Amino acid sequence: MRQIGQYTLHALETGTFGLDGGAMFGVVPRTLWEKRIAPDDRNRIPLAMRCLLLEATDRLVLVDNGVGDKYADKFASIYNIDHSKQTLVSSLASVGATPDDITDVILTHLHFDHAGGTTARGSDGLELVFKNARHFVQKAHWESANDPNPREKASFLAENLRPLAESDQLVLVEGDGEILPGIEVITVNGHTEKMQLVKVGDGSDALVFVADLLPTAHHVGIPWVMAYDIRPLDTMVEKERFLRRAAREGWTLFFEHDVHTELATISDDDRGFSAVPAGRLGE
Repeated sequence: MRQIGQYTLHALETGTFGLDGGAMFGVVPRTLWEKRIAPDDRNRIPLAMRCLLLEATDRLVLVDNGVGDKYADKFASIYNIDHSKQTLVSSLASVGATPDDITDVILTHLHFDHAGGTTARGSDGLELVFKNARHFVQKAHWESANDPNPREKASFLAENLRPLAESDQLVLVEGDGEILPGIEVITVNGHTEKMQLVKVGDGSDALVFVADLLPTAHHVGIPWVMAYDIRPLDTMVEKERFLRRAAREGWTLFFEHDVHTELATISDDDRGFSAVPAGRLGE
């Protein structure tokens, strides 16, 4: 199990889902992307919902929490949600934890596949799943999610936001920097307003949870940008700047949505950037 500073790191598989392959790769032709990830008969490619758990003596920090379990059958069918092998609760149990043990939740952004597990349906209606945790969200992103543009409206669901808004457990962060001991966030704006990547450790020992800046290792190529991004040209600039730094400093990247590649380092040479698989946290 990987250790960085005071934290033991666990990868938590919380199930899989599917999104349109064309949307996931934007202007990249299908003849190119389907060689890397084969779509199903509805043009969806399989995606993981992999979360990161950071365990310290006095703190248990969860980064993102998947889609949750309160969706309707139609929603599950559209997005090909599969919890038959893993759920967030079962993955937490595999490392000896429960939702009540979580002290802090860092939400990279509030799209349903990243923050849907924040809430559940209880006997009295919607409730927070992590009852003892502070939830860290960028302030500008929170404001954007609660007054969404038409492009993102279907991804920001009130059922994922309302119980948090009504609680005293929301912590609004403004910009980059350390938010917990040994944990800092790096903000980017191409995918959505003020998404925050999560960095643990420093130098070549650092690991970065890259969220939807790089949803899969296949997105390392600069033009391989999702059609879901609100400002795709900004994503390209942000991605190049981030990858150059990741290669220079020897960071390990943690992929949330790549079914096959959990960790990778970045090679930067005259052919451009490439992802070098780096195994799994549990190895």
